[in-house]
Amino acid sequence: MKLKAFSLFIICGLFALPAFAQYQISGTVTDRNTGEPIEGVDIYDNRAGKSFQTDKNGDFEINNLPPDKYNFYFFMLGYEVINRTFVIENENLTLSVEMVPLNREMTEVAIVGQRSEFFALNRLREVEGTSIYAGKKNEVISLEQMTVNTSANNARQIYGQVAGLNIFESNDAGLQLNIGGRGLDPNRSSNFNIRQNGYDISADVLGYPESYYTPPAEALQEIQIIRGAASLQYGTQFGGLINFRMKKPARDKSIKLKSRQSVGSNSLFTSFNSVSGTTGNIGYYGYFNYKNGDGFRPNSGFESQNVYLYTDYKLSENTKIGFDLTYLYYLAQQPGGLTDAQFYSNPYFSNRTRNWFEVDWKVASLRLNHQFSYKSQLSALVYGLDASRKSVGFRTNRVSQQDDPDAPRDLILGDFNNWGAEVRFLKRYSLGDRNAVFLIGSKYYRSSNTSIQGPGTASSAADFSLADNRFPNFPNQSDFTYPNRNVALFGENIFYITDNFSVTPGFRFEQIKTESDGTFKRVNFDLAGNPIQNQTFEDDRTFDRNFFLLGLGLSYFPGETTEFYGNISQNYRSVTFNDIRIVNPTFQVDPNITDEDGFTADFGVRGRAGQSLSFELGGFGLMYNNRIGEVLRAETRVNADGEIEETGRVVRFRGNIGRAFMYGIESLAELNTLSLLGVDGRDMRLNLFANTAITRSEYLDSEIPGVEGNEVEFVPALNLKTGISFGYKNLLGSFQYTYMSSQFTDASNAEQNINDNQSGIRGEIPSYSVADLSLSWSYKSITLESGINNLFNNLYFTRRATGYPGPGIIPSPPRTYYATFQVNFGK
Repeated sequence: MKLKAFSLFIICGLFALPAFAQYQISGTVTDRNTGEPIEGVDIYDNRAGKSFQTDKNGDFEINNLPPDKYNFYFFMLGYEVINRTFVIENENLTLSVEMVPLNREMTEVAIVGQRSEFFALNRLREVEGTSIYAGKKNEVISLEQMTVNTSANNARQIYGQVAGLNIFESNDAGLQLNIGGRGLDPNRSSNFNIRQNGYDISADVLGYPESYYTPPAEALQEIQIIRGAASLQYGTQFGGLINFRMKKPARDKSIKLKSRQSVGSNSLFTSFNSVSGTTGNIGYYGYFNYKNGDGFRPNSGFESQNVYLYTDYKLSENTKIGFDLTYLYYLAQQPGGLTDAQFYSNPYFSNRTRNWFEVDWKVASLRLNHQFSYKSQLSALVYGLDASRKSVGFRTNRVSQQDDPDAPRDLILGDFNNWGAEVRFLKRYSLGDRNAVFLIGSKYYRSSNTSIQGPGTASSAADFSLADNRFPNFPNQSDFTYPNRNVALFGENIFYITDNFSVTPGFRFEQIKTESDGTFKRVNFDLAGNPIQNQTFEDDRTFDRNFFLLGLGLSYFPGETTEFYGNISQNYRSVTFNDIRIVNPTFQVDPNITDEDGFTADFGVRGRAGQSLSFELGGFGLMYNNRIGEVLRAETRVNADGEIEETGRVVRFRGNIGRAFMYGIESLAELNTLSLLGVDGRDMRLNLFANTAITRSEYLDSEIPGVEGNEVEFVPALNLKTGISFGYKNLLGSFQYTYMSSQFTDASNAEQNINDNQSGIRGEIPSYSVADLSLSWSYKSITLESGINNLFNNLYFTRRATGYPGPGIIPSPPRTYYATFQVNFGK
């Protein structure tokens, strides 16, 4: 409470800063040809990261402006972008702005081109709202500018222009996102801070940072990705931040409807239906998304329903509140993993008929945004999550073993209840004759999760009831509660040393208290499989720690369209008690496993050359201390006498492997060939892109024999995505080719054995390549989309699962087709 009071004291102190003289810029925006006022013109202040709009009379007002020089962009689809500079000295300004219509038919290609020209670097501004991004490596994915398979959330396409990402691919129409990169395990994106509209949506940010919910791409305005430096403002994770920004209410219509119906291979059907609009000061947006499919393997059907509601209310010119609510439910059957021999014999094989997975996810948030003056802003956010994940299935350490219909299934139940509050205050001020930007914020987060593991029923149905009375000697049994608390204080400041060079130091203070309260059972058997010991043990732990994370960002603009940037930031990842207590048949966890720490550094250059080339080239380094990883070693157990003995089989051992270092070069280049050739591209589009990441890694030291000097797992040496986007008038298309070199899956660097017919969890992931083709055609309010994923029907896999949905190799989908019909209504 003292820390919370201290952060509030700082914020209140900032409110009391003396005010300066304030002025106003107002005016009217009209059509040059007709003289008619234009409603809904966006007025952008790039330096401040703020935007305004004209009303139905074409009028606008920007209040509370201190004397200064201002640069604004006036933007409206169908008109040329206008850039105007104004100087306020000691009086209000009244302006008259005339916009020139584009002298051509506004096809979809033209709209895309105009947007791309306005946001040339495809990155976040230095300041947006109450967030600072100066000097940070970041990418922004704009879904509206892409021709990809959004109906199935195809991550390989959606993230195709984000350098260095490693993706686990599945066949569940994108219900779960599994991405990593730079040596980070992609499993459920647990090494990123995953947010929606700025708030956490993972199960438990500290105790169980896995994401079982992923918003449908059809509902997204953009995806913001900020690398490891995001630890200063958004959390401590090594991966950084992924923020899904949902679409906002249509401001120019009272009601706008969109309906998208999609069909695809393996009985895939998805339905996305949204409504949006603004009435008076109230805006709203909502959707319902339904997905159903059989999967390309037996026993892999799924069904999901997803509802989202958002509304905002404009209390005044400077104050707005917003509320959103998300609900997701899905049930999926899991066909299990394969051994290497099974995969190369028949990748569509399944010998698991009783494995099921269920997710029930509810999350809500309430946000307040207030602008005290043009240079002072406050945002306050409160959010909460009530969710569960349930899994039941026949899991054995011998993947090739046939399902036993009489055996109890392994049941794991997880319930997640958490809530958080985050307050941010941003202030623009002057140091001498230089501008500066200060941000301070605080976060309070509390969670109370429960985890139960034990015997499930012996049926084949999606029955998630506990059957411990019928199977009292089931070996894997535990019942735990995990109450966690986190208080954080963070701040950053942009110092503009010159007009084109800035330094941004930052800090984050964390107070983390994680607890584990519960019991587990130890059941021992004789050689004949009869139980000889069944004991219950209490295990109560408390782990309390406080620490600072520091960072520094640099940004230099030698010209208007090119930036050199650099950033270094400390990182931290809390060990999860859930990792310790959940028992898996194919790997063993070190009970003394502890937290990870280290740092991430990024540096590079990004920008554009005229209208022909957009580029980014950079390097990175990631240092991991006490890195959690896996090695192959003999399994051990505690016998009836309390002594540790080997069981005679080899498992993957999970614990703190050692100190690791990852480094590499990442690049992205997009070439507008029509502009380069001097061809009139008003109704045409022909762009080429290449996204390349070359990565190296090494365990610098380790107490485990045979690990030092090895490569780090999940680090392909070459990660390449390249392709072409093309279009003529309202016909658009894209082709993407992906190549991923081989990567190890454990720190012992075990190589693949294609004759392995036992486990499927050992060995590397071989190199693979895959191609995707997508097309889109629009006519008035109707859009048709179609495409082929894995165009050349390549056989490959991206994952060796040690637990669910395996164990074993999880094959990636073969060639699949999809088609979408979309219709828009609005008034």
